[in-house]
Amino acid sequence: MTERDEAADRPAAPPAVPLLEPRGGVPPVTETAEALAEVVERFAAGTGPVAVDAERASGYRYSQRAYLVQLRRGGAGTALIDPIACPDLSALSAALADAEWVLHAANQDLPCLSGVGMRPTRLFDTELGARIAGYERVGLGTMAEIVLGQQLAKEHSAADWSRRPLPESWLRYAALDVEILVDLRDALEGELSRQGKLTWAEQEFAAVLAAEPPPPRTDPWRRTSGIHRLRTRRQLAIVRALWHARDDLARQRDIAPGRLLPDSAIVAAAAAAPASEDALGRLPGWGGKATRRLVPSFWPVLAAAIAEADDALPRPALHGDGPPPASRWPDRDPVAAARLAAARAGLGAIATQYGLPVENLLSPELVRRLTWSPPPSAGAADVAAVLRAGGAREWQVDLTAEVLADALTAAPAVSS
Repeated sequence: MTERDEAADRPAAPPAVPLLEPRGGVPPVTETAEALAEVVERFAAGTGPVAVDAERASGYRYSQRAYLVQLRRGGAGTALIDPIACPDLSALSAALADAEWVLHAANQDLPCLSGVGMRPTRLFDTELGARIAGYERVGLGTMAEIVLGQQLAKEHSAADWSRRPLPESWLRYAALDVEILVDLRDALEGELSRQGKLTWAEQEFAAVLAAEPPPPRTDPWRRTSGIHRLRTRRQLAIVRALWHARDDLARQRDIAPGRLLPDSAIVAAAAAAPASEDALGRLPGWGGKATRRLVPSFWPVLAAAIAEADDALPRPALHGDGPPPASRWPDRDPVAAARLAAARAGLGAIATQYGLPVENLLSPELVRRLTWSPPPSAGAADVAAVLRAGGAREWQVDLTAEVLADALTAAPAVSS
């Protein structure tokens, strides 16, 4: 029986109990230096791990800054901190330097926490821990029900947290998010230990802490939704010009670019290449009350792109340094395609055996790079070296190096 089968055979949990009110009630929002100093003192005197969460305004604001920071610790209770009123939380971070921080999906919150001076030295990520433990649905609300038998409402997860003042119901929601994190952490630690995976999870948590910020995307305008429907370099030039104009204005106004002007409007303008400002205003996505005001400032940008010299037009696709999309491998390199298929089959078997999502067993991008350009000597030691250089953790290397080496050498040759 695999560990995923064991997870499926866990006894059915009793109906979840709705979690409606934080223990001790909803604390007042910390908005002054004096109140923050009191929180720092209280949490420094607390004991055990500290639950941490942050709320952003994704989909509303251009920035990904934190608009509320929530914490809970044994002996300290819960704190809700307004990082707009208190933008420097480095003293609080220093007070918690020796504590383990418990977050759910830490890689989402760590960047905005760093922006207010909060950086953990030890981490337990309950979402990542749940994935390693074999849970298939790892949202916080779902985990609260499955593991703790508590029903956690998530109706404000996509709210505009830049709003001031924050409604009482939102603050209650935010306080409840950290209410259960330490209990969930303790339950997951026990399950991971039972499965022999606790050291795996600890290596994953350390990797999250050590991860460098991702580099800026090359040509981010190419991710415009619907751009695949465009066929000419001139159309791509219009998308590029309008995307950058929108991005600059969205940054200035601190509003999510898609709320300022939808991608569909940019693609419609590129497809039509309108001959006048009036024609632009009649295109889909440009005639609304708010977007109509943008037409006078965006029309010169579009006109300049239409008139751009041919040699300045963007190429249809970027040529990256990595392998091509896997769907093209059978035509480009059938032998590499056979290696990839063998590797995926071997990794899938390991993932099933240990009850893991295959993407957590090993990065799919790393697998593609390895099988597209294998080392000259495809022994397990050479494969292990490639995996480590690509950021794989030791537990991943231990489980996969030999299987991948077999896949690289045993994949059948394919005649052209």
